[in-house]
Amino acid sequence: MAQFGIPRRPAGLAANTNEPQQVNWRRGLFRIWILMSAAWIMGWVVYLALHAIQTGFRSTAEALSIPVLLFGPPIALFLFGLAAGWAFRGFRTDKPGG
Repeated sequence: MAQFGIPRRPAGLAANTNEPQQVNWRRGLFRIWILMSAAWIMGWVVYLALHAIQTGFRSTAEALSIPVLLFGPPIALFLFGLAAGWAFRGFRTDKPGG
C-alpha cells in the first residue's frame, strides 16, 4: 500500500529503534528568533498606525525614531544570540589529535 501524509519517523529507521534523534539547535533557535522578531515588528506597526491615525506625528524626530523602535530590539537579540553561541562553544571539549 502506498504511504500518504507525513512520515512519523525518518525513512530507513526500524520501528523498534530507540536511538536518540539529533536536534539542530541553531536552526530551531534561528526560527524562533524570526518568529519573535516578526511578532515584535507587527505589534509595533499596528500600534504606530493607530497612533498616527489618532494623533499624528508631532515632529520629524518621532518619525525618525520608528526604525530604531522596530528593528533595534530584534537586531540586539540576534547579536546576543550570536554572543551566547560563541560563549557556549567555549565549553566544548577539544577533540584529541585535532
